[in-house]
Amino acid sequence: MAPIHPGYIVEMGTNGFGHLYVETHDWATAVEFWTSLGFEVEFATDHGSGMLRHPAGGPTVFVAEQPWEDPLATEVYLAAPAGYEPPPGMHVVSPFRPTHWGTKVMVIQDPDGHRFRIEAPAD
Repeated sequence: MAPIHPGYIVEMGTNGFGHLYVETHDWATAVEFWTSLGFEVEFATDHGSGMLRHPAGGPTVFVAEQPWEDPLATEVYLAAPAGYEPPPGMHVVSPFRPTHWGTKVMVIQDPDGHRFRIEAPAD
């Protein structure tokens, strides 16, 4: 495959898709939807969130219940190795920030305006 920018060599890319983050207004209904597609609950919290994984592998789905009055979001997370830095010219909307689950996340934007999150191990 030809590089996007001629002469540019990627020294460290991401590890591909990490997980899909999906907000819901009804945890039980969302879990029922994902399990009907073959996903299995890997863990659930006591506050309407949890992770589902397909037995065939691939990225996980993290479902988080939100209040009815809040709009819902869906976020694509790319996984990155420790020490990851975005390539030159990448539109970084938000630099790496620590998460409450022990990683760090940055937000990038593609040329069409789509935003993606990159998650890496905390330093």
